[in-house]
Amino acid sequence: MDSTILAFLVQDGLTNGAIYALLGLALVLVFAVTRVIFIPQGEFVAYGALTLALLDTGRMPGTALLLLCFGLAAFLLDLWSMRHRPRIGEFSRSVLVNLVLPVAIYGATWILAPMQLNAAVKALLTMAIVAPMGLYVYRIAYRPLADASVLVLLITSVGVHLAMMGLGLVFFGAEGLRARPLSGGSFMLGFLPIPAQALWIYGCTIAAMVGLYVFFEKTLLGKALRATAVNRLGARLVGVRTQLTGGTAFILAATIGAVSGVLIAPITTIYYDTGFLIGLKGFVAAIIGGLASFPVTALAALGVGLVEAFASFFASNFKEIIVFTLIIPVLIWRSLTTDHHEED
Repeated sequence: MDSTILAFLVQDGLTNGAIYALLGLALVLVFAVTRVIFIPQGEFVAYGALTLALLDTGRMPGTALLLLCFGLAAFLLDLWSMRHRPRIGEFSRSVLVNLVLPVAIYGATWILAPMQLNAAVKALLTMAIVAPMGLYVYRIAYRPLADASVLVLLITSVGVHLAMMGLGLVFFGAEGLRARPLSGGSFMLGFLPIPAQALWIYGCTIAAMVGLYVFFEKTLLGKALRATAVNRLGARLVGVRTQLTGGTAFILAATIGAVSGVLIAPITTIYYDTGFLIGLKGFVAAIIGGLASFPVTALAALGVGLVEAFASFFASNFKEIIVFTLIIPVLIWRSLTTDHHEED
């Protein structure tokens, strides 16, 4: 291996690691607030990438119709929960969030999709389509189980992942898609060309880390999310709306997933089930970070990306095994150093 190959491997590792960092941050965010190990995080990446790729071709993305279906299901669940105590304010809010919002997004997409939009508008439209799905997934699958054990929530996550992957096949088909870069060209760093798309990935990862820090440390809603994570019952007793904090966490996670999909759609071909493998690598980083620390998760994700890049060069047939093996010593170490207790 010469210095040129080494530089390209490091670049690929950092680029992939930045994507895994975004996913790891989303997983830590959701787990910290709701105790949910959010396995379907990768599906939001695939949905975002495939949506952008279809918008690039001027076609109507299937996620717009899927958003309508999710909103209708959430509305029906709200009606069922209000059957004994109907409230005008709660009903009106449910209509606006679950029916009016998806219809408005669907209408805007129907109008804008055939147009020759610039890359920024298509990226924003993609995020507008995918981000609300986080709220609806929370309302349909997780909010009724908010007080369940971590094991029940994990089983639910597996079911949601399988359902969303199947819906991806239905609405997108088995064909892989790829989008055009957000920015063309590249920049030279010595002898190494740095694609503009890679700079977008690095910038968005740094912005997400800074944004999450400011959100949790400086805003009232962020502090409410932290309070819910520490003691859900105690937060409820002092007036924190825990349902709102759970929905907020899932919206943020879906937004991060959509951004990740927008960023990777131009650099690799995405299929309906691609998000699962990408999400698992973000999960490895989150586990190394203890599902608690954003900075450690981000650093671990960069390490995962570098290990994957070098493994693909030296042992390409075993690169996935090598990456997922990273989790074993971490789990053993945490098992030996963590006090065990029965969950109430």
